[in-house]
Amino acid sequence: MSAQASVAEVKRDKPWIIRTYAGHSTAAESNKLYRGNLAKGQTGLSVAFDLPTQTGYDPDHELARGEVGKVGVSIAHLGDMRALFDQIPLAQMNTSMTINATAPWLLSLYLAVAEEQGAPIAALQGTTQNDIIKEYLSRGTYVFPPAPSLRLTKDVILFTTKNVPKWNPMNVCSYHLQEAGATPVQELSYALAIAIAVLDTVRDDPDFDEASFSDVFSRISFFVNAGMRFVTEICKMRAFAELWDEIAQQRYGITDSKKRIFRYGVQVNSLGLTEQQPENNVHRILIEMLAVTLSKRARARAVQLPAWNEALGLPRPWDQQWSMRMQQILAFETDLLEYDDIFDGSTVIESRVEALKEQTRAELKRIAELGGAVTAVEAGELKRALVESNAKRIAAIEKGEQIVVGVNKWQQGEPSPLTAGDGAIFTVSETVEMEAESRIREWRSKRDDRAVGQALDALEQAARSGANIMPPSIAAAKAGVTTGEWGQRLREVFGEYRAPTGVTMETVTSGAAEEARLLIADLGERLGETPKLVVGKPGLDGHSNGAEQIALRARDVGFDVTYDGIRQTPTEIVAKAKERGAHVIGLSVLSGSHVPLVREVKAKLREAGLDHVPVVVGGIISTEDELVLKNMGVTAVYTPKDYELDKIMVGLAKVVERALDKRAADRADTEAGVPGAPKRSEGAAQVF
Repeated sequence: MSAQASVAEVKRDKPWIIRTYAGHSTAAESNKLYRGNLAKGQTGLSVAFDLPTQTGYDPDHELARGEVGKVGVSIAHLGDMRALFDQIPLAQMNTSMTINATAPWLLSLYLAVAEEQGAPIAALQGTTQNDIIKEYLSRGTYVFPPAPSLRLTKDVILFTTKNVPKWNPMNVCSYHLQEAGATPVQELSYALAIAIAVLDTVRDDPDFDEASFSDVFSRISFFVNAGMRFVTEICKMRAFAELWDEIAQQRYGITDSKKRIFRYGVQVNSLGLTEQQPENNVHRILIEMLAVTLSKRARARAVQLPAWNEALGLPRPWDQQWSMRMQQILAFETDLLEYDDIFDGSTVIESRVEALKEQTRAELKRIAELGGAVTAVEAGELKRALVESNAKRIAAIEKGEQIVVGVNKWQQGEPSPLTAGDGAIFTVSETVEMEAESRIREWRSKRDDRAVGQALDALEQAARSGANIMPPSIAAAKAGVTTGEWGQRLREVFGEYRAPTGVTMETVTSGAAEEARLLIADLGERLGETPKLVVGKPGLDGHSNGAEQIALRARDVGFDVTYDGIRQTPTEIVAKAKERGAHVIGLSVLSGSHVPLVREVKAKLREAGLDHVPVVVGGIISTEDELVLKNMGVTAVYTPKDYELDKIMVGLAKVVERALDKRAADRADTEAGVPGAPKRSEGAAQVF
């Protein structure tokens, strides 16, 4: 028998769905990207939406400024969704949509387009992430308070179970918990507690048909993270599967083993991708992928991998292709899919899995005693625990206890040819926003306003009465209602919410180095008061991990810190700086919208007479954009390479000292009558 024949006779498992997480600027451009990726062998779509879409704003809303098309595609109405899936047959596609607060709306648009294509909605396959509880803990794209948000998630689950039975209506998302610093036990317990909260909400609905509960349970999927602790990640996934089966039987009495299966998709860790020696990220991504594919009993159903250069900016199609090829080579060139689970019988694996399960059960019990996941979120308990875990992780890297190659060890290396030359990083043109504003004005001008008004009234009536939100949302999509109009009408019914930041006096950290504390103390003596730092997050970017850690370390070194959380307007940030008498303002922007947002903050500072207050900016910022920001008057720029928080604190102190020196020099020139010397403003008198 030839080697070729023997290979052909081996029965192989079906590979996982191969995806890349993609979407940017416009629906037409994203459609072109999707069709290109599908032609390269991608077997499912994973749609990234921009922040206005995720938080229910139209592209011409004030809060959307600078955010349109940056971290995903802008979808403002049915026409955009139609263009997004042009020439892509939805009846044959498995589509994952990373959308939470506006999940009912985006799913409604998707179903409306599927109907236009002639696809029976009962046959549609895909996933809406729709895990709103973790948004209060990590990612920040929530809109409404927890109770109505859970109600919307329940409505999607009930509607799809009945009408779109192959759809996963909720994807319990522990991915972002790990990105926010969660330990394996926190990732396991918080995700399972969230799933329990949602399932209990569905089960307790007075109109719920209990006979369909096993179907509801079977359609709940998970979206997880895999980091670099390879063995631990394998054990975590096996523990996830075993605990899910345990919850199914013991809490919900599910007897059908097929409906108890733990089904999950994965994107491996983006938190650990480094700006320094970014080519090393290729190895990290590959190793992390192995953790969720090697164990057959806990193998991912779908895998999407970040690109090697995502710590630098948006990846290009070639960068995404490179990550896709990793999956294809593992699935089709190796013999991985020809064997049963290669870890069964391993005493190392089994003991670690049992330890994780035991610790997770204990944490689940603690969360239940707090009143469940929602109550624990509202009280800030879970958020504070995540912030503390993330602080420990960062401190371990700072001290060299956790080695990151090229960052805190073996920093010496050759320049990467992959980052050289123009076009090494994809950027979204600022004209995208203007074009989106023009398109939505045209869309509004051509629709039937009477039909739109009736659709919105029906939506509001359903929201107030407790009726399922999906049928009126689908009708609104077909009538031409926009994302912002859907979001605004529900805001009027449910209100808005600001989640706890986790940054409190009780939050435990590893503290700060003595040198940094002494420097801030000296600065305080010179000022005659405690140095004041205002940390602001302008725009819609909800990734607050960095801002939280800066605020905590600044507190530890002796700054008087003001941090009010995510989603602040430039006007609000400047007003807070004036109220607090800020000596320095730190802006955190990770969505790529730093240039327009910082430009607006600087303009508002000038209007308020506070242009002398130094501004520093942190985020994923290219070298070119760093020059742009500094030309605007930004004093310092920090990017992922700046992982030593004490050094950042020293830098902030020096920024304030230089501002004081400049103020003193300007004052001396003014008193000496030097021509052209700036005059001291009234705002300046209030600050220094």
